[in-house]
Amino acid sequence: MTASAGAGSSGGSSGGAVGVAGASAGAPGVGGAVGGGAANGGASASGGFATAGATAAGGSPAAGGASGNVGGASGNAGGASGGGTARSAGCGKTSTVSFGQVPGESGQNVGTGAGGYVKIGSRGFAMRLPDNYDKGKPYPLFFGFHWNGGSAKEVDTGGSNGYEMAHFGLQKRSKNGAIFVAPDGLNAGWANSGGQDLKLVDDMLKLIEDNYCVDTSHIFTNGFSYGGGMSYELACARAKIFRGAAIYEGAQLSGCDGGNDPIALWQMVGLTDSTCPMNLATPIRDRFVKNNGCTVQNPPQPAQPPPYSSTNGHICTDYAGCSTGHPLRWCVHQSGHGNAIVDGTADLYNTCATPPKSCSTTCPCSWVPDDVWKFFSSL
Repeated sequence: MTASAGAGSSGGSSGGAVGVAGASAGAPGVGGAVGGGAANGGASASGGFATAGATAAGGSPAAGGASGNVGGASGNAGGASGGGTARSAGCGKTSTVSFGQVPGESGQNVGTGAGGYVKIGSRGFAMRLPDNYDKGKPYPLFFGFHWNGGSAKEVDTGGSNGYEMAHFGLQKRSKNGAIFVAPDGLNAGWANSGGQDLKLVDDMLKLIEDNYCVDTSHIFTNGFSYGGGMSYELACARAKIFRGAAIYEGAQLSGCDGGNDPIALWQMVGLTDSTCPMNLATPIRDRFVKNNGCTVQNPPQPAQPPPYSSTNGHICTDYAGCSTGHPLRWCVHQSGHGNAIVDGTADLYNTCATPPKSCSTTCPCSWVPDDVWKFFSSL
């Protein structure tokens, strides 16, 4: 086991914050804040994902490429084991997908990059393509799931902090080098009744992989609160398709179909989160400690606040003994229900990242997006 305590980042930039309230039927309150993150020098460069060179249209996928069709999407058999790239059916093809305006986006309050809103029947999702998208080059694919009462628009735009927090801060950290999608939940949530949200993800994967060049060995999910619950469901049900999952203050809210396969997992919980508290987070962690073959341990955590520590406000533990390609990183912080936690304060909204403020040594921003990006980039 290795544990690291982190201070708030300095001199970086951070992401958006949106306050959301409310609870879904049959689930604990899963509202809260969504915030942003600041560069702290810890994140790897956007080139952290190796991509295979372009091949002629109709070329064969790389060895070990996507072959299994799981739940309607072209899956990378044993996809969580990593190594190399696997090319989707859309590589070399010209997309037939039509983009509309993302509901709620207008004027300057829009997502960054080529793309827009894509409809699948009565459902829809925001989608952003990499800069200078090359149909012969496979790109990582990131799913971002909004919180209860949230929307695709808020994930796509980054809320009040704009691009800094777009797609939970990962779009900027990729240097616009990946494909990002953010679906809208039914009734602004992810109850997944009858598996309908899982089916949406399968349908999205099929559409995206058939029309765009996706590295199917690097498909990721992340989500906050209710969206963290949906990311947990995908970790349980689609671990052979998704390479890794990040769960910000989540719980079992959308189900856990299957739940026996290993997957790379990054998970965060706050000591003062009363919405999705520690006792709802640890069962998720412990399931994948077992699935991933990690060594059972009692990871350290920061002191119960107040005071809020600027140097030991969060402690992240990399579990030892995990099977190859299935690391588990568990982060505990002092704050409450938010995804853009700032050490040394109870701030859930990454206030220093909201214009006209900016991140600095005297106004620190969140450590979270950099830590998640570094974790995903290592896979």
